[in-house]
Amino acid sequence: MTEALNPTAPLPRVIAFLAYPGMTLLDLVGPLQVMSALPRFGLPFEVVVVGATRGPYTTDTPLAVVPERTFDEVPGPDVLIVPGGEEPTIAAMADEQLIGYLRTAGATAEIVASVCTGALLLGEAGLLAGRKANTHWLHRGTLARFGATPVAERWVEDGPVITAAGVSAGIDMALHLVERLAGAQTARHVQLFLEYDPQPPQGPLDWTEFDIPSFAPIAEAQLRAALVDEPALLAKLLDD
Repeated sequence: MTEALNPTAPLPRVIAFLAYPGMTLLDLVGPLQVMSALPRFGLPFEVVVVGATRGPYTTDTPLAVVPERTFDEVPGPDVLIVPGGEEPTIAAMADEQLIGYLRTAGATAEIVASVCTGALLLGEAGLLAGRKANTHWLHRGTLARFGATPVAERWVEDGPVITAAGVSAGIDMALHLVERLAGAQTARHVQLFLEYDPQPPQGPLDWTEFDIPSFAPIAEAQLRAALVDEPALLAKLLDD
């Protein structure tokens, strides 16, 4: 669905990306690269990266991230995008400051989006209850613990909430978001300038060849390792 820009909205509209320690870098910079094209195309958007502090924050690569704004400086973005990761993202579910920001900023944002396990943070903030949602396939089943309906799609849109599958799916979700914010032609031009035309050397994934349930112990081990000091939260996510 493509929606026209709201002429009564304050300009420029702010698109905020959440940063926190240990996140998956591509979850952040993939969609960030896509959305950063909007102001470069002369459209009325401001793209920022926000964190509890100005960092620097480690990622799951050797490259750190330095947010340019703090939560207090961007209390009410128009669009809020949350990257995911592995154990550090799960551990961030217990970060009261981060979850509190998602809860308050997400309540007023026009669009709240996540990439990969960023959806778990949205769930803990109460933003997925009663909605269809997706995350990385390893943790898709966990979404039901937040009152969401897990859906195995590249991205899932349910009202103001858009949740993408794992890592690279964030780029697809962001291009869809550009279409929603600025129209299909703009999205197509962004895709062109980024030369986003995936042709993986091993071909597309055939999900039928993988025994997804067999990976469940890995997901459980990640939850237990990340939340070893948060028994109440762990019990919420597991049937102990």
